[in-house]
Amino acid sequence: MEKRLVECVPNFSEGRDEGKVRAIAGAIASVPGVVVLDTEMDADHHRSVITFVAPPDAAVEAALAGAAKAAELIDLNSHRGAHPRIGALDVLPFVPLSGVTMEECVKLAERAAAELWKRLRIPCYLYEAAARRPERVQLENIRRGQFEALREEMGKNPERDPDVGEPVLHPTAGATVVGARKFLIAYNILLRTSDLEVAKQIARAVRFSSGGFRFVKAMGVALESRGMVQVSMNLTDFESTPVHRVFETVKREAERYGVAVASSEIVGLIPKKAIEMTAEYYLQIENFQPSVILENRLAQAMGDRGGLREFLDALAAPSATPGGGSAAAAAGAMAAALGAMAARLARLDADAFEQARAFFTEAVDRDAAAFREVMAAYRRPKEERGPYVEKALRLAAEVPLEVFVRAGELKRRLEELKSAAPAKFGSDIATGIALAEAARAGARANVEINLEGLQDSDFKSQASAILSGGADSGPVS
Repeated sequence: MEKRLVECVPNFSEGRDEGKVRAIAGAIASVPGVVVLDTEMDADHHRSVITFVAPPDAAVEAALAGAAKAAELIDLNSHRGAHPRIGALDVLPFVPLSGVTMEECVKLAERAAAELWKRLRIPCYLYEAAARRPERVQLENIRRGQFEALREEMGKNPERDPDVGEPVLHPTAGATVVGARKFLIAYNILLRTSDLEVAKQIARAVRFSSGGFRFVKAMGVALESRGMVQVSMNLTDFESTPVHRVFETVKREAERYGVAVASSEIVGLIPKKAIEMTAEYYLQIENFQPSVILENRLAQAMGDRGGLREFLDALAAPSATPGGGSAAAAAGAMAAALGAMAARLARLDADAFEQARAFFTEAVDRDAAAFREVMAAYRRPKEERGPYVEKALRLAAEVPLEVFVRAGELKRRLEELKSAAPAKFGSDIATGIALAEAARAGARANVEINLEGLQDSDFKSQASAILSGGADSGPVS
């Protein structure tokens, strides 16, 4: 089943001392469950970008570990580089990768900001989806004037005070901008000129804030070590504004100044789909689709098999999670997938089945996480565990209760599909109905066992009414 993963892309104000960057990356990687995917350094920008993925809780701890090491090694008072910055850990974005919503990433950003202040006394600003003020959605508004201006204005101008923490800069690590956002591509185009004004004019032509592309942020940067300039960009929605369109526009604008493009570069990582879109554009392949790529076809053929085997291995392992509740949700996911397949083959609408499949797939991990909360609550000292156990048991009952209700709805849809679809799909739909019934029965058993330990009589009576009333009952309020 799909793992819950967050991508985190912290930007640090160090791009010249490889030992320091390695130490920061090592601190991040030391947190269990974290995988560092990429480390980029740029001496001219005097900046490094570290890309890592991790489960949500581990992502926050890894970011804090990197921040602590950066605060130890970086002094903003002596830092000079081409890239704007306000902190040693300058920007900390959380990006939903798999099984995690943007709303959850906002909560991760808020938690990380609170801990940065609590542990390191680094004040924080919240941006993008986590922003608390409209003017702070855009990173550039927060970073205007950089560390030096913030050092003069924080505590004096309320407009520059942080969202989290007191209006006091960390003496060497400054402040940090923390947020949640969609995946972006950091994309730079190098020009064969040393005239910075040319790069600035081109950046102005392509960025949204100056009337350019909706999902492009851009600035002109001088690369002193190479004697050239660069249009440095963030593409915040590559599907709406693809890489090739931006490249062609920058190239055309440069030609107006008699300047050629030297090269372009990706900072960090880029989704495979972005490269596929560019290949389709330049090669003009008539029958192009992702499935014509060998690696995609191979991943499609092998991925589901590996995912099922991994889930079954986890289910068979001598551990409490995943258990019966997760298996019930998995049965619901399979039932919905069969419904989607039969509906498509019968040329009927499959949207409701796909929505159900997404719900049950997510519920597999939600149920396991809820039971882990129960076990953690019981591990607390006996004198303080009461409220924690009550809260955890309620969550452990709520998740299978949702599965119970949704499995009943799914069973009804499958029965309707059986009447509407050709008879040749009857066995597939019958299997789906049986799986939906199994999901319902398993979820019911999980609700009932968790209700036994609860003290909340109102919740218990509402949940019992739903179980006895069948699929027509709604979730507990």
